[in-house]
Amino acid sequence: MAIKIYKKNNAGRRNMSVVKPEGVTDRPPEKSLLAPLAKKAGRSGGKISVRHQGGGAKRRYRIVDFRQDKLNIPGRIASIEKDPNRSALIALIHYADGEKRYILATNEMRQGQQIISGENTPIVNGNRLLLKNIPAGTTICNIEMKVGKGGQIVRSAGTAAVLMALDGAMAQIKLSSGEVRLISRDCYATLGQVSNFEHGAERIGSAGRARHMNHRPGVRGSAMNPHDHPHGGGEGRQPIGMHPKTPWGKPALGKKTRKRKHQSNKYIVSRRQKK
Repeated sequence: MAIKIYKKNNAGRRNMSVVKPEGVTDRPPEKSLLAPLAKKAGRSGGKISVRHQGGGAKRRYRIVDFRQDKLNIPGRIASIEKDPNRSALIALIHYADGEKRYILATNEMRQGQQIISGENTPIVNGNRLLLKNIPAGTTICNIEMKVGKGGQIVRSAGTAAVLMALDGAMAQIKLSSGEVRLISRDCYATLGQVSNFEHGAERIGSAGRARHMNHRPGVRGSAMNPHDHPHGGGEGRQPIGMHPKTPWGKPALGKKTRKRKHQSNKYIVSRRQKK
């Protein structure tokens, strides 16, 4: 894997870089696993519900199998592809029974490799098995939080978790944030680290490229008028003079938003580490 840094020919190219992942195959996506992806532009009913979204290149959704519930059926990796809808790479799997599916690619997956999912599959990178059958200290990703629901956490590029120990009916998982969480030992996880770990080092470099990626400009509240934002107004640059607020006057930057009804505190052994 390498990062290509462009020459500083003009302001748009200055500090721009792209990630060139290794092992990506040069082939079009599988048509049977594509779905239309309508553009919302951050709007619901014509009104902006999510700011700073809109425009962008046209995409089609890749149907990714996060459950990988074809148990004990071997599959061969036909291709490793980029997915415009996520930071990680995806792998096209041809199963022995003729079915094709996309899955999240791990860091060491290569074209032609054999993988398999099941309760007691071999401890090989890319295989998927139950947490209770994985040795302690193993790096895992695409982890289920509820039995049979499919992978929900540790799915973005370069992320990985570590299986710390098995404690009764639960497994202790250490996430990349430092948080240690309890998950049922009957949940499935994939062995290895999610692919494209250098994604975070990529520099967009220009406003035009950001617009192609569906990003619209964001304006600082302190640069607005007081009519438009609580931080606005004043002669010249002024401190905001209050705790940070959203444009609608609600607390921001540190306000706890976890709903008490759906709290999962009982499953958190150790909180994430503050930077």
